[in-house]
Amino acid sequence: MAPRSSWKGFLKLSLVSVPVKAYTAHDTSEEVHLNQLHKSCNSRIRYQKVCPEHGELKSDEIVSGYEFAKDQYVVIDPEEIAKLRSESDKSIHIDGFVKADAVDPIYHAGKTYYLLPDGVAGNRPYSLLLQGMVQAGVQALAHVVLTGREQLVLVRPVENLLAITVLHYAKSVKGFVEFRGDAPQEAAAKDELALAKTLIQASTLERFDLSDYPNTYVENLTKMIRMKIDGEEIVQAPEPETPKILNLMDALKKSVAEAQAGAPRKMAPSVPAAGRGARRRKAAGAEGRKRG
Repeated sequence: MAPRSSWKGFLKLSLVSVPVKAYTAHDTSEEVHLNQLHKSCNSRIRYQKVCPEHGELKSDEIVSGYEFAKDQYVVIDPEEIAKLRSESDKSIHIDGFVKADAVDPIYHAGKTYYLLPDGVAGNRPYSLLLQGMVQAGVQALAHVVLTGREQLVLVRPVENLLAITVLHYAKSVKGFVEFRGDAPQEAAAKDELALAKTLIQASTLERFDLSDYPNTYVENLTKMIRMKIDGEEIVQAPEPETPKILNLMDALKKSVAEAQAGAPRKMAPSVPAAGRGARRRKAAGAEGRKRG
């Protein structure tokens, strides 16, 4: 079944209008969701929306409001907010183009949507805009109304598609100047800097594919859940043995030697370790297979 679009509208650049659909780029199906339980009986915790004067409320009895003074609220109706926007707001309005590296990733808000043409009529202008942006090496700053509010977004080519990434507004991001005073001012020693550069070069990946990095948290949590269902004991994973090097230069030299030799990085086991009961069951199973 084809994914359901999250948004429909137009991508607009001056008088050029491209009908598009937006599809979320993030897949949450692999996430493991945990519930809150009562510690003593494992009953699931339920949350009730309660008015101090009228008790528990239904969802259709609840509205949104802004507290403008102590215990004084003005009610905000989503339909009233919608009246502040015209019908043309059902569009992604491109304000202008910037170089591909002009927007620092610190402004990315974590939500990205793929844009696809909405119907055959959108194919030609969509392809024209995509190819033009790729050849010019640019991305676009734009505004669009998503989830009921106006968002600043970055329109950018991703492979052979266009995508929009929601951005934080500048006032929502702490500037680096706030932390400038805490940054170290010490100049690196020349010999240490040379070794650091060598270490970086030796540790640079020749091939990079993000799919090579699994979600180990989900894998570990899933394995632990299965172990607990099976009644297995969870024990602490052993710490890897690492040499105690207190001198920075010695640490750099040893790290460079290992990197140049292609030595694999030593990492602690990332999967839950089974307890004694589990090991006994596994050993018994192996012994039974041998006898069979």
